[in-house]
Amino acid sequence: MKTNGILLAAGLSSRMKVFKPFLKIKGKMMIEHSVDSMFRAGVNQVIMVLGYRGEEVESLLRNTYDPSRLVFKYNDKYAETDMLTSVKLGISASSPCEAVYLLPGDMPAIHTRTFLAVREAMLQKHALAAFPTIDGYRKHPPLISFKCIERILAFTGEGGLRELWHQLESQIITVPVEDMGCMLDADTQEDYNRLADYMENLISS
Repeated sequence: MKTNGILLAAGLSSRMKVFKPFLKIKGKMMIEHSVDSMFRAGVNQVIMVLGYRGEEVESLLRNTYDPSRLVFKYNDKYAETDMLTSVKLGISASSPCEAVYLLPGDMPAIHTRTFLAVREAMLQKHALAAFPTIDGYRKHPPLISFKCIERILAFTGEGGLRELWHQLESQIITVPVEDMGCMLDADTQEDYNRLADYMENLISS
């Protein structure tokens, strides 16, 4: 199955108070760790959806990765739109594939086996979407089949992604995983400290 990844990094980092993509863990920017996690999982292309300070992010990354494999797309209305808008932009910029992973840019610690687990589940069950779960709760990154992409692009109702998943519920499968990375983001300073400690311990071990 040919997969791409959509990395959502358009937000204002308002709760964190500092710009999250540039936060460092082991000498590397958080956003780089997020990109690398997708490439390690075998995705063909990552579409990074940018907004606030997007040009700074692009300028720092454009020479680090193959430009055909890391593509930058801008959500110019990042301050007034929700995540679904960025997802639609990322999907529209994606090269042909069979499914796309969705990952917030501040979740850099997802283990490769988690990406592969949802991929394998989708292949086996022919589902429209596959989510990893921890203790029964859905986590990132979901894998979304391109069979439902037109439906996502056409959705204009209330409720955003949550409502979309509700409408597709009968064709969504879940995969229990043991991956603390699915629980860690950087919404607050405390969250970031916990994430950095976790990743530094992983890298050091």
